[in-house]
Amino acid sequence: MASASAAGVRATRNAKAWLGILLVAPTLVLTVVFFLFPLASSVYFSLTSWNGTTVQAPFVGLSNFTAMATDPEVLHALGNNAIWVVIGTAAPLIVGLVLAVILWTGVSAVLLYRLVFFLPFVLPGVAIGIVWGWIYDPVNGWLNRLLGYVGLEEFARGWLGEPGSALYAVLAAAIWATFGFVVVIFLAALQNVDLDQVDAARLDGAGSLQRLWYVIMPQIMPVFLMVTTITLVGGISVFDIVFIMTGGGPGNATSVLGTYAYENAFQLNKIGYGTALALLITVLSVPIVVLLNHVQRRLSDR
Repeated sequence: MASASAAGVRATRNAKAWLGILLVAPTLVLTVVFFLFPLASSVYFSLTSWNGTTVQAPFVGLSNFTAMATDPEVLHALGNNAIWVVIGTAAPLIVGLVLAVILWTGVSAVLLYRLVFFLPFVLPGVAIGIVWGWIYDPVNGWLNRLLGYVGLEEFARGWLGEPGSALYAVLAAAIWATFGFVVVIFLAALQNVDLDQVDAARLDGAGSLQRLWYVIMPQIMPVFLMVTTITLVGGISVFDIVFIMTGGGPGNATSVLGTYAYENAFQLNKIGYGTALALLITVLSVPIVVLLNHVQRRLSDR
């Protein structure tokens, strides 16, 4: 009787194990096909000097990576990525947090504002780049026309055609496309804030900024770090909006690692070097993601 019971337990465990394998199998297959295999291929091609047309891919070891260390264009692109990471992360976070708090305090038609703010985030990057390209048009663009109407025509310029303004013009378009996502996420997080603590701080004489910093922010910090991770990694891996609006120009004024990798891989036929540049983006992104996720988990467990 005992042996029959043990056999039944083993059969149940085996059935559960096979069920678990069946449930996990589709995810494992997708992970292997769309992540592990492309990653392994990228590592392989980064060690070659393949030009994309020959059958053989000559193995060159770490030559592509050593070439990156002495390539001035890589340093320039990294500098633009750094500007993008700092401004492109701070601006959406600040604007999004302020707007979310304003909506949270009882503004009417909150659902309408959510839709209006979130709409740019769901638009394709190609559409955003094209529309903002029209806005920045030096002759017929809305921005220069608006500056003329308010008497500030001396500030009108070819926003995407001048090296000094092109990067920041593209960055402004990217911020516009991102901050709505931040607003919606922060607004959802604010629904879980303990209002009793906020009221107690108000009775103790804490001002609006003090309540935000000392009472509200600690309660939404895990969500804040999550949004920071998304926007920060987006700044490191940015490609589409820069490519659509300027292609990295004028000259190399808006060149970032993504556009420089594309240029080498698909315009100069340096597949190996372009792949090495793409791996550099991954190498820069992963430690930041791991660190911020670790901090987020620790805060969530408190």
